[in-house]
Amino acid sequence: MKPPELSVGIEEEYFLVDLETKDLAQDPPKEFMEQCSKKLDSRVSPEFLRSQIEVGTRPHASIKNAIKELEEMRATIIDVAAEFDLAPIAASTHPFANYKLQIPTHRQRYEELAKDLGAPVRRLQICGCHVHVGIADDDMRIDIMSQAAYFLPHILALSTSSPFWSGEDTSLNSYRLCVFDALPRTGLPDYFESYGEYERVIEHLVNTGSIEDATKIWWDIRPSSRFPTLEMRVADVCTDINDCASIAAIYQALISMLYRLREKNQRWRIYPRLTLEENRWRAMRHGVNGKLIDLGIGKSVPFKQLAIEMVELLEEDAGRLGTINELKHIKTIVKRGTSADRQRKIFHAAIKSGTNKQQALEKVVDHLMNETALQYDG
Repeated sequence: MKPPELSVGIEEEYFLVDLETKDLAQDPPKEFMEQCSKKLDSRVSPEFLRSQIEVGTRPHASIKNAIKELEEMRATIIDVAAEFDLAPIAASTHPFANYKLQIPTHRQRYEELAKDLGAPVRRLQICGCHVHVGIADDDMRIDIMSQAAYFLPHILALSTSSPFWSGEDTSLNSYRLCVFDALPRTGLPDYFESYGEYERVIEHLVNTGSIEDATKIWWDIRPSSRFPTLEMRVADVCTDINDCASIAAIYQALISMLYRLREKNQRWRIYPRLTLEENRWRAMRHGVNGKLIDLGIGKSVPFKQLAIEMVELLEEDAGRLGTINELKHIKTIVKRGTSADRQRKIFHAAIKSGTNKQQALEKVVDHLMNETALQYDG
């Protein structure tokens, strides 16, 4: 069997913030998107809410090149947004914006979603990060998807950036998934023996009028219906682009490692979905600060220990792919926390200094704007 291509493409969604109020820009000027499209062509697109924007890189052979393109697109959007007194923030929730005040984008697909799914769609004031890795063989995509699901909570824990919702600390590091999970066909993927079995399930859903096509499957990881890739969707969008590079490197190296096991007629064990969902919840709740269940030994283990084990597990493949530095950045994330941890730290420091709650939340927005603009260190 031909080895997977392992090309990488990254999609990120950003919120657009009004520089004066620090709230979401509910209805940005149409000229903003026109200028972004002129500079970035098809790599930029509107999102579900008018206060959002999405970018996607081209396929790249290396993580470094993909992140460099992503960095350039972030910079372009920052520059264009500034002309309209706006700024993008790479965070999966806005600290205090009210979702009830947001305006949906006028687009047939989004209007159909709102009509079909009702109130849960109206709450989709969330942003995410998707990483595509090229795997041409259909059956291999399905097989690796089932195995890779074990590591999705680990990836989520390292990416969390959504601790606040409507001005309140949710006590979760990733509240985004609480919002997204209200939609159907989300969460961890089902297990399939083959691509043919997956296709039959999709065909059944289409024939029963449940969905129009496979793009309405919103699992944490899925075979892309547009590209010959396996798309990882569980991650919050990383505010620091260096964290995004690490997430992408982990995912690419993980797929490489699972393929190596196949070559040796080995595979990662498939565990009951309930146990994976427990780890997913723990990652949502605590990020890198809690414990996940090591299902191999049947014990709860501090995530910081699991992170070191992940580096060791994926080091060989990251070395071959040229992403050792990005992989080892896991240790930095664990040491200083994710975006969610930094947001909370800034908020509580502001409150402690005597700042009122709204001003403290605005300081968090200032931080998010500044960190979104940071450069890639790779």
